[in-house]
Amino acid sequence: MTELELSAGPRVSDRVRDLLSRMTLEEKLAQIVGFWEKSEGEAVAPLQGEFEEERGLDDVTRDGLGHLTRVYGTRPVDAAERARWLWDKQRWFVTGTRLGIPALVHEECLTGLSAWGAATFPTPLAWGASFDPDLVTRMGELIGGSMRTLGIHQGLAPVLDVIRDPRWGRVDECIAEDPYLVGTLGTSYVRGLQSTGVHATLKHFVGYSASRSGRNFAPVHAGARELADVLLVPFEMAVRDGGVRSVMSSYNEIDGVPVAADPSLLTGLLRDRWGFDGTVVADYFGVAFLQLLHHTARDLGDAAAQALTAGVDIELPTGDAYLGPLAAAVRAGTVDEALVDRAVLRALAQKEELGLLDATFEDAPPTDVDLDSPAHREVAALLAERSLVLLSNDGTLPLAPEARVAVIGPNADRVAALFGCYSFLNHVLAHHPGTPVGIETPTVLEALQREHGGEVTFTQGCAVDDDDRSGLDAAAAAASAADVAVLVVGDHAALFGRGTVGEGCDRDDLELPGVQRALVEAVLATGTPVVLVMLTGRPYAVDWALARCAAAVQAFFPGEEGGPAVAGVLTGRVNPSGRLPISMPRSAGAQPYSYLHPALGGDGDVTNLSTVPALPFGHGLSYTSFTRTNLRVAGGASTSSGLTVTVTVTNTGGRAGADVVQVYGRDVVASVTRPVAQLLGYHRIELAAGQSAEVELAVPAARLAFTDRSGRRVVEPGELQVWVGPSCAQREVETTVELTGGTYAVTPDDPRWSGVTVL
Repeated sequence: MTELELSAGPRVSDRVRDLLSRMTLEEKLAQIVGFWEKSEGEAVAPLQGEFEEERGLDDVTRDGLGHLTRVYGTRPVDAAERARWLWDKQRWFVTGTRLGIPALVHEECLTGLSAWGAATFPTPLAWGASFDPDLVTRMGELIGGSMRTLGIHQGLAPVLDVIRDPRWGRVDECIAEDPYLVGTLGTSYVRGLQSTGVHATLKHFVGYSASRSGRNFAPVHAGARELADVLLVPFEMAVRDGGVRSVMSSYNEIDGVPVAADPSLLTGLLRDRWGFDGTVVADYFGVAFLQLLHHTARDLGDAAAQALTAGVDIELPTGDAYLGPLAAAVRAGTVDEALVDRAVLRALAQKEELGLLDATFEDAPPTDVDLDSPAHREVAALLAERSLVLLSNDGTLPLAPEARVAVIGPNADRVAALFGCYSFLNHVLAHHPGTPVGIETPTVLEALQREHGGEVTFTQGCAVDDDDRSGLDAAAAAASAADVAVLVVGDHAALFGRGTVGEGCDRDDLELPGVQRALVEAVLATGTPVVLVMLTGRPYAVDWALARCAAAVQAFFPGEEGGPAVAGVLTGRVNPSGRLPISMPRSAGAQPYSYLHPALGGDGDVTNLSTVPALPFGHGLSYTSFTRTNLRVAGGASTSSGLTVTVTVTNTGGRAGADVVQVYGRDVVASVTRPVAQLLGYHRIELAAGQSAEVELAVPAARLAFTDRSGRRVVEPGELQVWVGPSCAQREVETTVELTGGTYAVTPDDPRWSGVTVL
């Protein structure tokens, strides 16, 4: 065995090595590529169709196949019918190819299995707003169960990119601007999905969200400290704590080096330091992009060599570089075949782990497939409800039972407004007009008409994103005739410029799209109290509206049960408990902004421009009230052991509700600049009216770590401010603790999660 083969990982069995030894070059290459049946007009990936000539499935699979790409998720198909096709094809792989190895099937599953008729959950930004890892785990289990039933082996989720700029279109696919919140929720999703036998795939490793000006595919110039202390943190958690089995390399470059061609990241860090031993897959066409977009490869063979050397094992969605061009390069002696062998060993080890090397597919495919069961709906409803953030309220909410309500706005009665860009409806079904949605999806209007006891009227007012103001007068008239106006505004999620948010739908401002601000202004001018409901995939700069509306609710694409969830908050059936997972910006000019900024990233006398957000990370109101008191830090806090924080939380209002206990810290003096606030731990807790509970959070050393001047991740001794409050910006109760001991260098074996005990 060569050194490259031996480095494939400890999970490679003798059986897999024997298989490799019997393979021809063509059979090897077949195992490290995918095949995607594409049709004209189905542009669901960037620059789709810019590559080598189309080939049929039979031509590609003569020597076997690594992945079947999006069997269910490319176009609307009946799941049972497609399963029959898949079982037949897999039987052919077993009996019709020389080695009899089935293909691995992968699908998108960011907001649920991306297939027609499958449950569609809230977008990941809503997961962040819920602060509820256990519920995210349950969602992952349900998604994985659906996938496993249909013969799907790998899901391309979760997205662990830390939000750095709300102008970036893919914000709606992300969880939060805080790496710990991203890491805990993303890892929870991984655990849920993989508990069903389906492999999760971390996206997009790494740095993708830190692009210049919030533009998709733009260069990334993150320093080593930002990379280590912010962008890599969630990935390390999902690898080390979640045991994820696959990682996707990202499209971006970092300081001029494309990630897909960077062995220091894909091998040195991911495998050698973190111990990852699964497969690295390319983001779609990412290998070819080394030639086409990055111009670091002279041809596709060179691109294949760079990606393989870096550690990209599988080319997805097709074999543009890893088939013909790579075969020619190997035969010409310009690429070492040992690089191919290393990738093949990892690909076959994954198939062995999934049971594919022993699968015969002689069993019958599923015939009665319920992809949107009552269990799916229950979790979708809970996650939608817990993700809704009450931003402001002067007492207008909950709505009076008999109030006359004028529902106004482009997202009030639009099903697509409830879903993110990687939902099947917005990602795929948009290319098939006239096809039914396939799942029951009440809009906000429909749900409110069912739930509210008073009169409910509707006027659209304007579209999401055009210049037509002709409906503004009718909207104002409707508001004037009502007791309350519920204005439902926001985004349309789509891809590559076809929407206001989503992949390739970036913004150079953060105003509500189209003429929606004019709509809000026209309704406010009537004097009728306005409840602003925002169905969006990013936060918008709406401080002007927050100051004048009676109440405001933020819903980050809440999914198939989002309409009833919003109606429940408006009527009071649901007591809102969501918290902002991203700062609510005051202006586009202040971006990129993160609450994790150092002192010079905030306001001060050295500039006339404010960065203070309209609402801070962690903010969210309730129909009850909470106090946090009696903050204590146990003795023995040290650089190597961390600290244990205890706080008393009391529901001081008149109804049951949920609070999110947020523990923050700040290094007072450090060897490098440190954030003015950093989330150290959190816990969502439900309390009855008048009930109190003590919440203890054990914060490990790794939560306090940062990259020092020598490039080590360390915890330094010294003074640490600790506080608990309703957001990162409010210190309701605080204390100061001295971390004792010497400078401690953390390792991948150090615990990363803050443990929670309710006393």
